[in-house]
Amino acid sequence: MKPQSSKGTRDFNAIDVRRRNHIIGILKDAFETFAFNPLETPSFENIETLMGKYGEEGDRLIFKILRSGDYMKNVEDSSNPKIREISDKALRYDLTVPFARYVSQNAGKLSFPFKRYQIQPVWRADRPQKGRFREFLQCDADVVGSSSLWQEVEMIDLYSHVFDKLNLSVKINLNNRKILSGIATVCGVGNRLIEFTVALDKLDKIGEVGVISELRDKGFSEKEIDDLKPALRPLVNFDDSILFLKDWLNASDEALEGIKELEFIVKNIRSPDLLRLNISLARGLNYYTGCIIEVSAADVEIGSIGGGGRYDNLTSMFGLDDISGVGISFGLDRILLCLEELNLLPNGINKSVNIVVIRTSEDCSIYTYGWTQELRQNGISVDYYPEVVKQKKQYEYAEKIGATYVLLADEVDMKQDHLRVKNLKTGHQDVVSSKNIVSFFQNIKTIN
Repeated sequence: MKPQSSKGTRDFNAIDVRRRNHIIGILKDAFETFAFNPLETPSFENIETLMGKYGEEGDRLIFKILRSGDYMKNVEDSSNPKIREISDKALRYDLTVPFARYVSQNAGKLSFPFKRYQIQPVWRADRPQKGRFREFLQCDADVVGSSSLWQEVEMIDLYSHVFDKLNLSVKINLNNRKILSGIATVCGVGNRLIEFTVALDKLDKIGEVGVISELRDKGFSEKEIDDLKPALRPLVNFDDSILFLKDWLNASDEALEGIKELEFIVKNIRSPDLLRLNISLARGLNYYTGCIIEVSAADVEIGSIGGGGRYDNLTSMFGLDDISGVGISFGLDRILLCLEELNLLPNGINKSVNIVVIRTSEDCSIYTYGWTQELRQNGISVDYYPEVVKQKKQYEYAEKIGATYVLLADEVDMKQDHLRVKNLKTGHQDVVSSKNIVSFFQNIKTIN
């Protein structure tokens, strides 16, 4: 049987890893600039930590881990009550819930507001498709312990900062959970908010007809659907949309509060022209309580490349009350796909100056390896071919791995204390004094 990776996962070669690291480096610099500190949590959590935090659809996408040891001995015996308890842990679905667990567990040791960034893999039992994988790296920034709307302003400015650095044009969609709750209340379906928002959040994918069909399937009456229809229609611009919502939802104090929060955010962020009000935006997560954010690329159809929002009650699920939080996430894989499609990855990130040292004889090995060590000590990437074989084979190896230069010396070169450097791209060869070999490659690195 031919070996293959599990569906929805990928291998990353050297070029892939360097491109991903380019984005991760920009993210880390941005997170540190905005005063977030790094955090890592385990790849799996107790199953009760994760279940019930993402809504019905999210819960179905959580990878459960089978219990090990004696629990599995009699798993085929249906009379064994333990068959109903074969899973007590699960792979993390996102980084926010584990973060909330961490905060609750360590609250006495933390200074609030507490800001952290986290870059780690997560797993979802989803149907793989373009830009959607079962294992992917999530890049999050969260702050807890403050209810100030300046936190939302900072998060949106952080998005703007990162995508400016990546030269990627984006659109930032905004909504507020309080507006969604107000719509449900005004339309008489306040007790079915989750069902309503789950259907509404699919508007961009299945359109108005699809959402209406789903609402009917969920048992919403025709009158309720008619009352909800204004939420399914596109809004023109922010100011006009705000006026429409204030008029439509004037009977809901909660909705008016959500509208006021959005006005504050738009007034104070650095790049208000990036924003678009989207009242169908719910993101399908039950834990949002205020502002909801979703980012999409302006020039690539690939779905969201980032998102987040305010969650006031998440830590209370772990016994820590009155801790408000807001967080955002960057979709690394989709961002990379966008940069590749738009040709926005900078030249030179695939590799640094890459040199292969050619072995001419065992007698010359100590001499050439000594200069290999010297080059490496000065931060220059060098590959030392391990065997003395025909030079043709060594040159083929250098070309196959994409090296730019080969460096070699024979007995004559050793006596004259110099090295030969050949550019594999141009065929040009230089004879360089050994005392100048480091500066020779440092100059090339600086020029490139």
